[in-house]
Amino acid sequence: MSDALPGPSSGFVQSLARGLAVIRVFGEDNPVMTLSDIARASGLTRATTRRFLMTLIELGYVRTDGKTFALTARVLELGFSYLSGLTLPQIAQPLLEDLSRQIGESTSAAILDGSDIVYVVRVPTHRIMTVGINLGTRLPAYATSMGRVLLAGLAPDALADYLHDLKLQALTSRTVGSEQALLAELDRVRAQGWALADQELEPGLRSIAAPIHDAAGTVVAAVNVSTAASSGTSASLRATCLPALQATAAHIETDLAIAQRAQ
Repeated sequence: MSDALPGPSSGFVQSLARGLAVIRVFGEDNPVMTLSDIARASGLTRATTRRFLMTLIELGYVRTDGKTFALTARVLELGFSYLSGLTLPQIAQPLLEDLSRQIGESTSAAILDGSDIVYVVRVPTHRIMTVGINLGTRLPAYATSMGRVLLAGLAPDALADYLHDLKLQALTSRTVGSEQALLAELDRVRAQGWALADQELEPGLRSIAAPIHDAAGTVVAAVNVSTAASSGTSASLRATCLPALQATAAHIETDLAIAQRAQ
């Protein structure tokens, strides 16, 4: 059996592939390039590169000052059709997978449904809970980091409705024990923009969460990192995971906003 890679299919359009190659050479490190730079990076001749650049300029995807070339914001339209069909879980899943690989811990996303959080994304690294967590798993919001982020984002009337029906249960010796203590914690979460739950849901489990806002600024979901309490302290979890978690949340928010605008 031959180990050679398959060649282009009969439907392959080489000119389209070359045009996309010209677009892809631009990036954070090369936002502005000369014709020679682009030809070298794309592997095309100067003449071919120039023809593609002139076409992209005509279509509004590239601008030039006569000597150098740069992409315009219109290239974002190329991703709108794809993003417009994505749901929150589809947007969050690959980003939380990247975060999990980066920090070596489990990551998740959840929404609020009644008095519970419901998992919509789960990227496990190792078993840290006695109860298995899958998509659709429900847990009491008051005892979880993601739940507290979501509760802190509720409008006053909605939070009052939640508290009216709330029956606090001591799931561990650390679980918040009163409505007053929960409200104080939610005030803290609201002020700092993140929540940490230290062995309140289950002994040995610690997690930290950040909110996901929609384009209007409403908290619509939460993402978290969960780890074994034996792996460090609350302070070390915050120091090692919170910046990356917040960066991931911001990335999800950006993609979610683009998807909503494209709908």
